[in-house]
Amino acid sequence: MDINEMRRLFVDEMKEKEEEGCDVSFFKNFDPNLLTEDIILNLYKELLSLKPSENFLYTEPSDLEGIKRYRPDGPRRLDIHISEDTIKDKILGGILGRCAGCLLGKPVEGWKRKDIEEYLDIAGIEKLDYYFPYLESNEEPFKRIKQVKSWTAGNIDRMVRDDDIDYTILGLHILETYGDSFTTNDIANEWLTHLPYLLVYTAERIAYRNLVNGIKPPETAMFMNPYREWIGAQIRADIFGYVNPGHPERAGEFAYRDAVLSHTKNGIYGEMFISSTISSAFVVDNVESAIEIGLTEIPKTSRLYEAINNVMDWCRKEKDWKNVWSKIMDQYGDYHPVHTINNACFVVLGLMLSEGDFEKAITTSVMCGFDTDCNGATAGSIMGVLLGGKNLPEKWIRPLNDTVESIVIGFERFKISELAERVYKIFKR
Repeated sequence: MDINEMRRLFVDEMKEKEEEGCDVSFFKNFDPNLLTEDIILNLYKELLSLKPSENFLYTEPSDLEGIKRYRPDGPRRLDIHISEDTIKDKILGGILGRCAGCLLGKPVEGWKRKDIEEYLDIAGIEKLDYYFPYLESNEEPFKRIKQVKSWTAGNIDRMVRDDDIDYTILGLHILETYGDSFTTNDIANEWLTHLPYLLVYTAERIAYRNLVNGIKPPETAMFMNPYREWIGAQIRADIFGYVNPGHPERAGEFAYRDAVLSHTKNGIYGEMFISSTISSAFVVDNVESAIEIGLTEIPKTSRLYEAINNVMDWCRKEKDWKNVWSKIMDQYGDYHPVHTINNACFVVLGLMLSEGDFEKAITTSVMCGFDTDCNGATAGSIMGVLLGGKNLPEKWIRPLNDTVESIVIGFERFKISELAERVYKIFKR
């Protein structure tokens, strides 16, 4: 990396350590633009050695034993009283829902809520109830839509490539290759052989680079990686829920092995929470119960646990999603738009106020803004499993044409139904 990237990472690391509860006031005395490579490396090492202040309210371990020590009581495993045909349909529903939700949010990825609302207003749409329309505009951020016409309503003929789907597919390949005894090192090897470096992002790209430079997991998640609590691990969770119906503890453990390659603390918890929630959604009859069970697999002493509990409580008292959105922004709006915590809050908001409606879940999660493709995908995946593929609205599924693209080597273009069948075979195995 060049000196400018090192300076940027140093600045981002200060923010990360501060969010982890550390006192970084000493490091703020340095002007990053004046720091040499040697000084940055020394300061970075000192930054990483900082421990949370005594008055920090949270205990957030990154080891599995510590996570289990601080998690609340939970069912760990649920009785399954559904047929294998129903399980197969729910797996298909999860993948279809993930694709539809991802594609809905993809054209407005990174946009703020006000930008999305303004775009819909210009398009003459009062309420988002379908994929975003194509609208010619040379103004930011709207001109981006022009570059991705094939992602918009009336122009969709497949699930186009997206990293949110790449990791689900790669996870399937890992499980097919190594079985349930796969390790973090196995995942690292598959990244290096099946993912192009420039098509992975933030924490994943840095972990990838660390691997190439000979650093081994879990140090790959720490060395000059200030994005280790961002959303990257959370979007890799779904496959581990799909293959563990009704077994949220094992789904969480699978997700843990994956997450520690690139993430720590709340970055890990995000993947464990989502995978365990998906596992639970196979068995329970409402999304709130699935979320509650998913939460029992992460530390109750963590910021993510507290945030999700707050959002659930707000949703029980307030049925207007915009009011809950405002509360989330007041509490968690200072996190980066690609952070795990705020985006997980938007997913839970969409799910809690969906009233069991797939469309309402994905559109509300996307309307919140920030990492819209990730949040739409996660909300769609959970609702897809809960409802099953047969019960998903045809208008959201038909445009996909049972086709998904990927940059995962060997899976460049596949039938969604075939992927679901292979996931089911993993479950059976």
